[in-house]
Amino acid sequence: MQATLRYLRGGEGLTLAALLLFAGALFVLPLALLARVGLVDDGSLSLAPLMNALDSRSVPRALWNSIDSAGVSAALSLVAGTTVALVVGLTDARGKAVFTFLLLIPMMIPPHVTAIAWVQAMGPSSPILNTVGLAPPPGSPHPLYSREGVIALLAVQHTPLVFLVVLAALRALPREMSEAARVAGAGAGRLMRRIVLPLLAPTLIAAYALAFVSALGNFGIPALLGIPARYTTLPVLIWQRLSSFGPSMLADVAAISALLAGLAILIVIVQMTLLGRSRAALIGPPQAPLRLTLGRWRPVVEGAMVLLVLVTLLLPVAALFGTALVVTYGLPLTAETMTLANFREILFEQSVTARAFLNSTLTAGAAALIIALGGMVLARFLAGTARGPRRVGLGLSTLAEMTYAIPGLVISIAFILAFIRPLPVVGVSLYNTLGIIFLAYLCAFFAVALKPIAAAAMQLDPALDAAARVAGAGYGYRMRRIFLPLIAPAAASGAILVFLTAYNEVTVSALLWSTGTETIGTAIYNYEDGGYTTLAAAMSAVTVIATVALMAMLHVMGRRLPAGVVPWRL
Repeated sequence: MQATLRYLRGGEGLTLAALLLFAGALFVLPLALLARVGLVDDGSLSLAPLMNALDSRSVPRALWNSIDSAGVSAALSLVAGTTVALVVGLTDARGKAVFTFLLLIPMMIPPHVTAIAWVQAMGPSSPILNTVGLAPPPGSPHPLYSREGVIALLAVQHTPLVFLVVLAALRALPREMSEAARVAGAGAGRLMRRIVLPLLAPTLIAAYALAFVSALGNFGIPALLGIPARYTTLPVLIWQRLSSFGPSMLADVAAISALLAGLAILIVIVQMTLLGRSRAALIGPPQAPLRLTLGRWRPVVEGAMVLLVLVTLLLPVAALFGTALVVTYGLPLTAETMTLANFREILFEQSVTARAFLNSTLTAGAAALIIALGGMVLARFLAGTARGPRRVGLGLSTLAEMTYAIPGLVISIAFILAFIRPLPVVGVSLYNTLGIIFLAYLCAFFAVALKPIAAAAMQLDPALDAAARVAGAGYGYRMRRIFLPLIAPAAASGAILVFLTAYNEVTVSALLWSTGTETIGTAIYNYEDGGYTTLAAAMSAVTVIATVALMAMLHVMGRRLPAGVVPWRL
């Protein structure tokens, strides 16, 4: 107890108090208000609303579908993302920088746009398949309207996340043990099984958890593919309940959200338990990873990489552009049907386009910066030696995991309840402003950046901070000169992950936007929901071009930045 009190004197105590205030205002308060609506019966806390929800046939089925789709798709994402990261990070395959750049583009496409693109690419109305004469007959069942279609697209959507997390971890692995194993005659397979994968165990656990909770809260893909197949997940069920606008709507949504929160808590507890058993502190700065020679297998591996890019990127993007370039959806792309009218309408006649891009850039950029700073401060307590602050940090990390697992639609409702009234003292309401969307982003995406930051912090040797403390260095000096420089690349990667995730999202802002505060995701969704499929495709195509341009700019800037800041630079 006395050691903890000494630890908290000065900057540590003030920083921990600020973190608690931040978490209370953005994590606890909105969700507590929502829980009060869903878990209070006759003025007292009760499980009756939750039991009533479970009595409904649709809720247990949706719960199982959510676990099924998230668990299987996360496993597929983990296998695919880890395999690709090992190829890119440890082998002599050619064109790795270009491949990494292209592989990350699907992650920037909003999930509902991904679903739209694949539906357009594979269905009877596909402009690409109709052009080459391979489209299914009109009226035939769409192959993606199924459980397998939902799982496959969720895996495609989240494989780049796993890839980035694992690739960042590979840069921090020491070379000494791997080189010793190779000198002793260990082959590539044995080296992976006995050295590389065991050292990557904490990262693989974190990557699977990230993919799982991402799939658990995904709305766009299960909605567009699952509803026609009657494969309903909890986020889709929540949206359907929200559409009913009945007197028990908020209570039903809150009760279903409690199920997701409980599942998130279970996943986080399992993750933290496994991380605690597999942690291995590494000493020293990151080193250049091994470069394994593929030999005669290199053309095969490179061909598989090209095929992966063609399937996950070229096909759906080509379908998007094909739909954007035709006069009416469903026509084949020919010289007679090709037109630029949809792009002209989007770029020059619809003022919402420029406004949506500006709003998304401001809110996603500001959220990425604040989350990266907060993640570094929180990671300092997670990796600390004082038991009390470390437990508080673990609790805040668990809270962030919970909020990330909760669907964005539920986050939106919680923030409406919390901020629809004017703020105390200042008397200003954040409702119908970009401010409430920005705060919701902080709540929803904090865990995205915390994953790589915490993984990097947990690998640091505590002796570094202890030695500086013995030498008389204060908290601020130790943070500036030791801790922050060592985890800055991971923090920058986390900020980029947050920006790319928030830039095109739709579920969080779906209920928070208003005229003048549209985001890219809501603008695209509104076009598609209104039946303007070609305009939605044109807006999506412009979004892809803009985000690729942003990636290219970051890639050029990354030449002068430390390794690891730009995730796809090798």
